[in-house]
Amino acid sequence: MSELIPISALVGDRTYRIRIEPADEEIVRKTLKTINDKIIEFKTQFAGKDMQDYIAMVMIWFATEINSGNHKVESADSITDQLTIIEKLLDAQ
Repeated sequence: MSELIPISALVGDRTYRIRIEPADEEIVRKTLKTINDKIIEFKTQFAGKDMQDYIAMVMIWFATEINSGNHKVESADSITDQLTIIEKLLDAQ
C-alpha cells in the first residue's frame, strides 16, 4: 500500500489539507477544478447569500450529472468517494 500524500484542496473560498493516494491525485485535482469552475458559474447566474449556497448547488448539479448518465464519468465510485471526503471536510468546519 502506498503512502498517502498531502494536498491542499481549495473548495470555494476555503482550503483543506487532505491526504490521498498518489494514484488518485489527478482525479482529485480534476474534480476540485470542476467544482470550483461550477461555483464561479453559479455565482454569476444565481443569487446566493453565501459560499455554502453555491457549494450546495454544485453538489446537487454534480450528483445529478452522475445519476442521469449524461456525463461521462471515468470512475463514479472514485468521484463519489471524493465528494464524500469533501462533504466530511465541510461538515467538520
